[in-house]
Amino acid sequence: MKAVLVNEDRSLKWAEVPDPVLGQMDCRIQIQAAALNRADLMQREGDYPPPPGCPPWMGLEVAGTIVEMGEGAREASSWQIGDRVCALLGGGGYAQYVCARYDMLMPVPRGCSMEEAAALPEAFATAYLNLLLEGGMQAGDTVLITGGNSGLASVMIPLARAFGARVITTVRTPEKAARIAPLQAHRVIVTSLESLEEALRQEAEAGHPVNVAIDCLGGETMGRCLPFLAHGARWIMIAALAGQRSGIDLKTIYVKNIRIIGSTLRSRTPAFKAELLKKLVKEVWPLVEAGRVRPTIHRILPITQAEAAQEILYRGENVGKVVLRVQ
Repeated sequence: MKAVLVNEDRSLKWAEVPDPVLGQMDCRIQIQAAALNRADLMQREGDYPPPPGCPPWMGLEVAGTIVEMGEGAREASSWQIGDRVCALLGGGGYAQYVCARYDMLMPVPRGCSMEEAAALPEAFATAYLNLLLEGGMQAGDTVLITGGNSGLASVMIPLARAFGARVITTVRTPEKAARIAPLQAHRVIVTSLESLEEALRQEAEAGHPVNVAIDCLGGETMGRCLPFLAHGARWIMIAALAGQRSGIDLKTIYVKNIRIIGSTLRSRTPAFKAELLKKLVKEVWPLVEAGRVRPTIHRILPITQAEAAQEILYRGENVGKVVLRVQ
């Protein structure tokens, strides 16, 4: 089969690789679509290696058709050859085939294309993990989601709204604010025109202090925002694209009972991920099928143009997910 490999100069190539080995508890999936994530860029740069046992090429979420099953997967699950599935992977999605444990698979929601389905597993699992499990979000909470034009935010904003939260998000320019308008965040903060901490101060004075923050940016701004959070707020760091250091007034932390939480999905155990996917199918898939929450697809490119697809993320042009179509 073929997969996308990283050359020594960090460029990408579509090249022959060995077929994946089917384990007893695995299903072999013929991939039809694979979605991009920022973790793919980090892996390409050598900063985010795949877990042991995963293929060395990139790709954390795919959609396709089951073409073969291990004996254990047949006995332990109701999956059948020919089922249309989307899968959460430790790696290996930029390819024609992948083998994944049966409990890392979810059905393609009714009404979703394969490209849309490929954009579900990593983004929706990350959103559910951080909003509901780590963040403990409740209906009526105010939620801050930084980086509003990202693929993850395009899922997280409508999901938080569907669960009854007031949503604040950030973008750098008015043009990006206009482009994410369909996501219907309650407030979009344009950080080239106003400071995030001043906007959060206004929200707190208006009776909407932030209860849960999902932050992919970090940097010095993070510490300056903490005084304007609600008592008992949770600030969840999932990346630090704007900088890995921030000054924090520790008194603010204990006086307001603020919790700062670091969170990644990829580092979780397989058992944890399997339970998380069950929750998604039970609680979120009905919202997807009803059209209340859908992934936003920025662009679809053939997998042979994986480098061009990743450049869209490098330049920050996307509003929503970039997806590779596998022929």
